[in-house]
Amino acid sequence: MLLQARVAGLATDGAGKVEVDGRAYLIDGVVPGEVVEFEPRKRRRGKRRGILTRVVEPSPDRVEPRCEYFGVCGGCAQQHIAPAAQLAFKEKTLFDHLSRVNVRPQHRINPPQTALWHYRRKARPGIRHVPKKGGILIGFRERNSSYITSLMRCHILDARLSALLPGLHETLDSLACRDQIPQIEVAAADNAVALVLRHLQPLSKTDAALLTRFAVDAGVQFFVQPGGHNTIKPLWPPSPEPLYYRLTDYDLMLRFAPGDFIQVNAQANAATIKLAMELLNPTPADPILDLFCGLGNFTLPIARSGATVLGVEGDPELTRRGTENAALNNLPNAEFKALDLYQENTTAHFPNRPFTKVLLDPPRSGAAETVKHLIPKIAPQVIIYVSCNPATLAQDAQTLTHTHGYNPTHTGIINMFPHTTQIESITRFER
Repeated sequence: MLLQARVAGLATDGAGKVEVDGRAYLIDGVVPGEVVEFEPRKRRRGKRRGILTRVVEPSPDRVEPRCEYFGVCGGCAQQHIAPAAQLAFKEKTLFDHLSRVNVRPQHRINPPQTALWHYRRKARPGIRHVPKKGGILIGFRERNSSYITSLMRCHILDARLSALLPGLHETLDSLACRDQIPQIEVAAADNAVALVLRHLQPLSKTDAALLTRFAVDAGVQFFVQPGGHNTIKPLWPPSPEPLYYRLTDYDLMLRFAPGDFIQVNAQANAATIKLAMELLNPTPADPILDLFCGLGNFTLPIARSGATVLGVEGDPELTRRGTENAALNNLPNAEFKALDLYQENTTAHFPNRPFTKVLLDPPRSGAAETVKHLIPKIAPQVIIYVSCNPATLAQDAQTLTHTHGYNPTHTGIINMFPHTTQIESITRFER
């Protein structure tokens, strides 16, 4: 049985929302405003879904997807939607979340323009050995599935990483341990490309030689990871030069290890830092706190302004890297401290010193404990909140606004993840 309906909007996963006879369905590959024909399917995880069979009335925002894997691969969900319409959807989602908790910033920030293709410099493609599908599969999970989409190219990966996929398929398929490799982490730095292969059994000498040959021929750094994050070690070259990315606006070089977290989109990251600096307006008179600081992505630009800044991060390895980056860039006014920001008692262990301004850049889970307990103790004049999840941003913004008395002055999205449903934003609060 086929049904027909007009697409009312998009869900958070990018699926279109339609309703027929009082029943709601989610349909992939549609655009708001379109009339579509679909085949209803059984409920999955409590929601009815449908399979698109025909677009009856296409939207003017519909475009031809660039990637031949689109619709199967779960890496992208919105290549069929014009970039401007993607941004409009993300912006509406952000403001809807804030509006639901009665947080209404006074000023909307225009999204800065960033690259739409080959922007992703860090990723973790999955790997499976499936003889029935031709051997090794390397790629992202299929949409709404745990299966791997085998990619020979990727239009969102850094072009240097995408170009490695055919040779990587061939090399991994030749390994004796090919059925014991679940994942490869890829990183495109300014100076080199690095790969980290996760393997569940020790590499034989033959397998190690094959991987080394691939690394030499491809001109990449190759690392192996037999266990946890702390087991990553170089295969080739034996002593690789440190990876780094530059923040040219601030004359900074930030070194990172291949397994470290860095923002995946270099151009969008630079735009985010520029916005954060404008909204924060650091001066040499400001003692500033950078929470969830990582290896110093915001900490060091703030320090470059002359302000004294303390970066706090739960991962001691990242704070060590941050300290090294501060020394590398001759910034003695940047200090780093490892502290678990998800514990309620963090406040008791926090340095007893004033901070006039705070920058928050938490993971998707947000910063609830920090906002509830640490912010009222510090009582900064200005807070800049960089978020990758509008739902947790809204929860924290509600606390800042309605419990602690902060005024939301500016908010807007940054197109960190084009063609996906992930939403990056930046919001300013002041007293």
